[in-house]
Amino acid sequence: MSAHDIELMARGGTLALLALWSWLLWRDSRQQLAARCAIAMNIGIVCYLIVTTAWETETSPVGLIFSLGAGATPALFWLFAKTWFSDQTRLRHRDLVLVALWTANVLVMQLSFQAAPEFVAYPAIVFRLGMFGFGAAGLWHAWRGREGDLIESRRRLRFWMIVTVGLYVLAIGVAEPVVYRGGAPHAILSLIAGSIVFATLGLCGAMFVARRDDLFGPEPGRPDDRPDPAQAVDDPLVARLLSHMERERPHRDEGLTIAALAARLGEQEYRLRRTINRALGHRNFAQFLNSWRLDEVRQALADPAQREVPILTIALDAGFGSLGPFNRAFREAEGMTPSEYRAAALADSGIG
Repeated sequence: MSAHDIELMARGGTLALLALWSWLLWRDSRQQLAARCAIAMNIGIVCYLIVTTAWETETSPVGLIFSLGAGATPALFWLFAKTWFSDQTRLRHRDLVLVALWTANVLVMQLSFQAAPEFVAYPAIVFRLGMFGFGAAGLWHAWRGREGDLIESRRRLRFWMIVTVGLYVLAIGVAEPVVYRGGAPHAILSLIAGSIVFATLGLCGAMFVARRDDLFGPEPGRPDDRPDPAQAVDDPLVARLLSHMERERPHRDEGLTIAALAARLGEQEYRLRRTINRALGHRNFAQFLNSWRLDEVRQALADPAQREVPILTIALDAGFGSLGPFNRAFREAEGMTPSEYRAAALADSGIG
């Protein structure tokens, strides 16, 4: 069996795994934003795996659609990394606009190959730069939150994500231009494409091993599935943690890490991670800290004695580093701005 045959078998297996994984995501987790972004990314990867075979030379409308899907993969990966690694539940309008502009540039580039080859250099430059930009942004999301990630399976998958995307960016952003200009043999592209196939195969396998709720969390709109801290307090570590948070208020320290909190409690870090995730229901450490910070902010905003205290001061005192992250966290938790919450709370108390 030749190396080409092995690559084709791996490519076919990867396509089957991506299709199966996407179907399971749609069946079990389609209400989760990160799961929907994962499905879109998988479709892009499938398109790439198809167009990097000999079939990519076809210029039919179907071939154009597959090329468009393959070209959109970097932007789709960025959306997936942004929502999954940061546990985001909504996308900003500017994110969608950026992806739409990127896809439009890919379309212009593909059409230029056929209709105006002399013009293709301009969208191609934008494509190369954008690929590095989306790849770097996605990897930044994967890298920056690794210490605070409380999902062990997801922490391990970050490595595979970095390897897979790094190879993809290398193949499309660096190797292709060099090979097509005669600076390197075509065998290099085959080698990198094969590496991408096997890395993607490993990533899919790791995704199947992990529990669905660990990867994407429980379905939204089911608050009863969240662990009850009142029941979890029977765990000695939970009791110590909650007592320390209430008494010492370490969440006010903007730079607090889970390692530092574990040291304060005299506990092993992995046990603290598992406790915060499984007993208290938080998926990342920032989410856990923000829950305490938001509780403190709510109390201050509803306190008539602090009605003249600026909201920024209250947010900074509670441990938020700046107004932007605080406003986003508060709106996501309460569905209104801090000013609106304060006005409603004071009105209910008869002091509005």
